Parts: sequence; structure tokens; C-alpha cells
Amino acid sequence: RAFENELGVQAPVGFFDPCGMTKDGDMKTFMRRRETEIKHGRVAMWAAMGYIAPEYFRWPGMCSTSEKLNFADIPNGLSALGKVPSAGWIQMFLFAGFLEKVFFVYDPLRAPGDFANAGVLGFPNGSTMPEGDGKTRKLNSELANGRLAMMAIIGMFFQDGLTGSAWGDW
Repeated sequence: RAFENELGVQAPVGFFDPCGMTKDGDMKTFMRRRETEIKHGRVAMWAAMGYIAPEYFRWPGMCSTSEKLNFADIPNGLSALGKVPSAGWIQMFLFAGFLEKVFFVYDPLRAPGDFANAGVLGFPNGSTMPEGDGKTRKLNSELANGRLAMMAIIGMFFQDGLTGSAWGDW
């Protein structure tokens, strides 16, 4: 019950810890897990949007000039994994690593998800929000939306793997 009043504790479930990972009441471990939950939620929100957006919009031009690959030629969903050149995946991996190690550096003196180079919701050059109910509501919403996005992207992956199509052509 040490974490009943933390952000993310919402009705109807309340504080949800089915595996008992917080029984010891270690605040440092809890904060590191919360930081990881927020990060995974933010990535999952981007991933879910990245799964949906290509159905409606494609970048114009070439993805790879050496392989003569247009962005429009890359399929949606998991099928894209084999079409994007390995140099493209390396660039994406390095960019994500750069953001992780240079721009969004974890600072134990700040609240989880609150970075010096970004606001409390993770937007670059974002400002801080004034304390109060509005900030609490927004941070709780981010946690809830991140949790939903994590379930959504896993569902999209499962459906794509099961049907072979990003949108499940049954």
C-alpha cells in the first residue's frame, strides 16, 4: 500500500500490482519502473500512430535511392520489416539511441518522464505545468493512454502476424 497515492492509480482498479513487485515499498525501484512505464507508453503511442498513419498518408519520394525504393512501395505493418533496407534500420536505431542518451537523459532528481530538455509530457522544449489538479489529470491521462497504446500495438502486431495484413483481411 506504499504506492496507493502515486500517479496512475485510477478507478476502477486502483493500484494494480498482481505480481507483488512493490511489496517491499522500495521507492527508488518503483520510480525506475514508473520511468520505464512512461517511456514504453510514449513509444507505444508513437508506434500505434505509425501503424495507422500509412493507411492514409505516405511520404513522397525515395526511401532508398541505391535500391530504387519509394516510400509508397513499403507495405504496412510487419511486412515493412523485410522491405526497409538495413541501413535505414541502423539509422532509426542510432537516432533512438541518440535521443535516449543525449536528449532525454534520466535524472533521478526529476519526476519520472520529466526531462530537462522536454516538458513533463516529453515534448521537446516543453514547459513545466503548474502544480494542481490540471497537471495531475494530464499526467494520469498520459499513463492511461500509454497503457492503452501498449495493449493496442501488441494487438496490432498479433493481428498482423495472424492474418498477414496490417488490418486483418479476414
